[in-house]
Amino acid sequence: MTYEEVLNLFHNNWDNILHDEMKKSYFKYIKDFVKEERLSKTIYPPAQDLFNAFKLTDFNDIKVVILGQDPYHGEKEAMGLSFSVRRGVRTPPSLKNIFKELYDDLKIKRTDTDLSDWAKQGVFLLNTVLTVEKDKANSHKDIGWEIFTDYVIKQINDKLDNVVFILWGRQARDKKRIITNPSHYIIESAHPSPLSAYNGFFGSKPFSKTNKYLKEHNKKEIIF
Repeated sequence: MTYEEVLNLFHNNWDNILHDEMKKSYFKYIKDFVKEERLSKTIYPPAQDLFNAFKLTDFNDIKVVILGQDPYHGEKEAMGLSFSVRRGVRTPPSLKNIFKELYDDLKIKRTDTDLSDWAKQGVFLLNTVLTVEKDKANSHKDIGWEIFTDYVIKQINDKLDNVVFILWGRQARDKKRIITNPSHYIIESAHPSPLSAYNGFFGSKPFSKTNKYLKEHNKKEIIF
């Protein structure tokens, strides 16, 4: 599958929501920039995985948004879902801390690093920036992805109700300005990275808070 084909193959309600946005000049610049970068550098995630969050969680099924910074930049880690890595790949420190908080919060001992099961339950796993150069965190910041993810979050804010937004880290928390629908529930904290997890991520109890809110609004709780 080519990069161009991936852009329009969600086969769900995202197709209509993103179709016109992906034709805008800024998005064409992103596409051309990343395509050129892939010719001489290792860019994550692979093109076929770039929009996995949109493929696995249909727009109308979104109950929770977990928003991170940019994809993992280690070898073979990024898979198009924020904080998720495929089975058999080294568990990144941020994900280890997420699992630690999950255990402390809900006493769930999770070892499966692939979070696709969360995505299929309505957890939209998005980063503020969708690509990164190998071993260079935030290397694709300010190429235009922030415009795109602003648009995506605005669509969720405007067209859906009672969504839980979990914002981890400064770049994710910056999106709070877009979440203006009073029906939504925002949980925000420091990023789960070892550099910041002790500054408010640990002890934030995002998982129990999420399920409590979903239950109160007659939505099926997430099996984390």
